Amino acid sequence: MSEISAGPHHNPGRYEIRLKGHLDSRWAAWFDGLSLTNENDGTTVIHGPVADQAALHGLLQKVRDIGLPLVSVTQVQPD
Repeated sequence: MSEISAGPHHNPGRYEIRLKGHLDSRWAAWFDGLSLTNENDGTTVIHGPVADQAALHGLLQKVRDIGLPLVSVTQVQPD
């Protein structure tokens, strides 16, 4: 059996969450001030720093709540 840490999961980093469809910039406040970019391919990229895994899960719940299909979630290197 392998051991799994039961301690806090703290993986701060920058993420890009890509959604199918476009969101207005006014949605940035709802996504905790993260940047929104509407791409030419019909997707929206929500990007910026995310404090930890709990915050990431919270953002994904918001994505679910607005009803746009989730295309991808990617952790990216800092600028």
